[in-house]
Amino acid sequence: MKFTTKIVCLVFTLLLTGTSRAETVHIAIAANFTSAMKQIAQEFEKDTGHKTILSFASSGKIYAQIQHGAPFDVFLSADQTKPIALEKANLTVVKSRFTYAIGALALWSTKADLINNQLTVLHNNQFNKLSLANPKLAPYGTAAVETLTHLQLKQTTQHKWVLGENIAQAYQFVASGNADLGFVALSQIMDKGHIKGGSYYLVPDELYSPIKQDAVLLKSAQDNPAALALLDYLQSEKAQLIIKGYGYKTH
Repeated sequence: MKFTTKIVCLVFTLLLTGTSRAETVHIAIAANFTSAMKQIAQEFEKDTGHKTILSFASSGKIYAQIQHGAPFDVFLSADQTKPIALEKANLTVVKSRFTYAIGALALWSTKADLINNQLTVLHNNQFNKLSLANPKLAPYGTAAVETLTHLQLKQTTQHKWVLGENIAQAYQFVASGNADLGFVALSQIMDKGHIKGGSYYLVPDELYSPIKQDAVLLKSAQDNPAALALLDYLQSEKAQLIIKGYGYKTH
């Protein structure tokens, strides 16, 4: 995907003139991208000299904060809808938006033998609580509800749902044992390309709408070299390999 001409030119000019200096970029990040972004930020700081401030929350909460003037420079959403809405509200730099990752949904339990490929545990209602992110705030929660609807399991499981404010909280309900299982982002249960543990089911793509995660530059940061460099870095081969290592697709 091509970055905007303006941003490329600004970054290139800074490199050519040698006037680039360490700056700080404040990034608002959807909770599902926590682990990947922490690793990317570490490499970004090492490679560029810029500093990062990372704020993680549900996409819906971040979107509301930006509307109310939160001092973020870059928004990494878990969907396309909210960055597009910010574009329409004239709060972003024109043509700065791009898809940095395509997410995958998984059903996960810390119990090694609870989940199988037939989803027997869901069909037979053999669990205490089912964790998912609030679909009103988090795209992964929307994907979970779509999946249950397609499987005709929404009505039979709904009384056992526990809703997290974001996908990080949905994950924590399962990790802590407060829920037997839950719908999480695949990235949350992966480490360097391998599942961390427990049992899981990778939800087929056709059961939910594609989770295209868009990044966008906020208007207040249009002249911030660290913000420009960060968006450029997200599309680098190094960052793309990190993103793929957490189970995302990049295009």
